[in-house]
Amino acid sequence: MHAFARFIQILGKGRNGMRALTRDEAYAAMQMIACYDVEPEQLGAFLMLMRVKEESAEEVAGFTQALRESFHVAETAFRPAIDWAAYAGKKRHLPWFLLAALILAGRGYPVLMHGLRRDDERLYVPDALEALEIEPARSLREAEEQLQLRGFAYLPISKLSPLTAELIETRTLFGLRPPLHTVARMLNPLAAPLSLMGVFHPNFAAIHQQAALLLEQPDILICKGDGGELERIPDRDVELYGIRGGEAWTDNWERLIRPGIEVKPGRLNLHRFIQIWEGEVEDSYGERAVIGTLALIIRALNLETAAAPAHRLAEGWWQERREHPLTHLERPAATCACGRVEAV
Repeated sequence: MHAFARFIQILGKGRNGMRALTRDEAYAAMQMIACYDVEPEQLGAFLMLMRVKEESAEEVAGFTQALRESFHVAETAFRPAIDWAAYAGKKRHLPWFLLAALILAGRGYPVLMHGLRRDDERLYVPDALEALEIEPARSLREAEEQLQLRGFAYLPISKLSPLTAELIETRTLFGLRPPLHTVARMLNPLAAPLSLMGVFHPNFAAIHQQAALLLEQPDILICKGDGGELERIPDRDVELYGIRGGEAWTDNWERLIRPGIEVKPGRLNLHRFIQIWEGEVEDSYGERAVIGTLALIIRALNLETAAAPAHRLAEGWWQERREHPLTHLERPAATCACGRVEAV
């Protein structure tokens, strides 16, 4: 019998016989996958059995540990202040959370953001970065250099861990979300003390929190955000799941605006996105989304722990964003009708 078959047996013994993998079993299974010591049929069966069962915190911790060991990070690597997972993309609104990340970078909190881009109707971080004329990193080493130069770097998961990217892409074969969506958010390749991640399904927030405790992540913030990204939805209450100094915490903050007054834009216009960032036009919803997102992170950084002072500080950061620019940002020259930047 193939050595990997035992993990499929554990997950697939039927309603009464199946169980979740222990952390050690999950670690061993992902090690075999990382070494490509698994048949394609086995991998497909394993991922779909995990999908039906849904991953546990112990499984996420074991998978994450094995994947972290599959890519090399030098002991002398630059460590950012914040690791920000951005995998969901935006459908209803522009990626306001990216502006929050740039403000944090300008304030002296280096941010490593990692994620992906799909060919679908959503707008992803690389689209917005192109509009802002910010080049994604092509390797983990280049991401380190960008972090030291400007305090912000975006690293596609395919450049960080091609294996993880391959496993995520099995979604196109099965039509179902594999557990690697959860695991990719946990990778934190440069061991930033604070890790940020958004979820679409609220039940995954507690799983991320418990997995982070098992992995001894010092600080973390998870919440249900717009589209599944870590972005405050201004007209909804938000439940926060965090870790501070190795201790778990939860909090609930009330909505910022009355429900129903927000009007969904007809299209996601990146030209307008830049104008708002430059201060040329105002957008009440977008500004509140940025400020609200910043306030959550201010809470996670322990700069302010109550909602009202955290929002006051965040609003000041938004108003002063032009006084703390990243070193190289310049205004793009032209934008096409769809809102994406054209080469000139």
